[in-house]
Amino acid sequence: MESPTQPPAPVMAAYTYCEAVTGRQARNFAYGIRLLPTEKRQAMSALYAFSRRVDDIGDGGLDADAKRERLEATRELLQRIRRGEVGEDDTDPVAVALADAAGRFPIPLGGLDELIDGVLMDVRGETYETWDDLKLYCRCVAGAIGRLSLGVFGTQPGARGVERAAEYADTLGLALQLTNILRDIREDAAHGRTYLPADDLAKFGCSDGFHSSAPPPGADFAGLVHFEVRRARALFAEGYRLLPMLDRRSGACVAAMAGIYRRLLDRIERDPQAVLRGRVSLPGREKAYVAVRGLSGLDARHVTRRNPRGRA
Repeated sequence: MESPTQPPAPVMAAYTYCEAVTGRQARNFAYGIRLLPTEKRQAMSALYAFSRRVDDIGDGGLDADAKRERLEATRELLQRIRRGEVGEDDTDPVAVALADAAGRFPIPLGGLDELIDGVLMDVRGETYETWDDLKLYCRCVAGAIGRLSLGVFGTQPGARGVERAAEYADTLGLALQLTNILRDIREDAAHGRTYLPADDLAKFGCSDGFHSSAPPPGADFAGLVHFEVRRARALFAEGYRLLPMLDRRSGACVAAMAGIYRRLLDRIERDPQAVLRGRVSLPGREKAYVAVRGLSGLDARHVTRRNPRGRA
């Protein structure tokens, strides 16, 4: 439940820092959380800034041992926050903001432990044989973020099916992550990472990987992309069941963020090889349009009409 109490000046400064990090490094996310009331927006920025720190360790130039050491140090910081040992006089603004947010909202901080576990999977260079294997990774790095966010959003009292809200938030996170994986195929390949399941790659003749602006010789790359797009659409449709359980502004925030990614998915579906030529993105005016549709509830109604039972 939101607290009406204004945070003290050092905490406000910490939130300002986290909002600056969010605006600079997560434009899609920042568009969505603009629709939230101040306290929820601040809390979401704190969650993002902590998550960004974890991701940056995994993506940084340190060797694997150094990355593991820094990730475990970050996990210990999370433990200190959980134990109430981080106060407003702490020198780490992200920790200060997250500690305050966790005191104001029922945020399941264990989700950030899951995120660290997922980044450790990247550090180990894990690959995924099947979709079920990849889902475990996606649940750590994205489903957990959905569940953490739900702690900030809360649910409407008496909302139908609310006992499944965390499941739907998790599924929506999977949808966003699979979209990210499709968008970043070439970039990930350049860093030696392959996320799409080996079974799927083999089925469409893409096991050789993606190291140029052209698909592997003889590959049905468009078939692979369309297959994964259908999977992502089914996840979006299932995850959108969360929206009626949220208040209007929280639902608008989720619909805006998810709507941006669904439009990315539309672009990828229309031109699969675009993801091999560079990063697919939306212009700012289209993101703003999606945010307005989210606030009006139009995107959510569109998805539920097309997929009334969460099918692709």
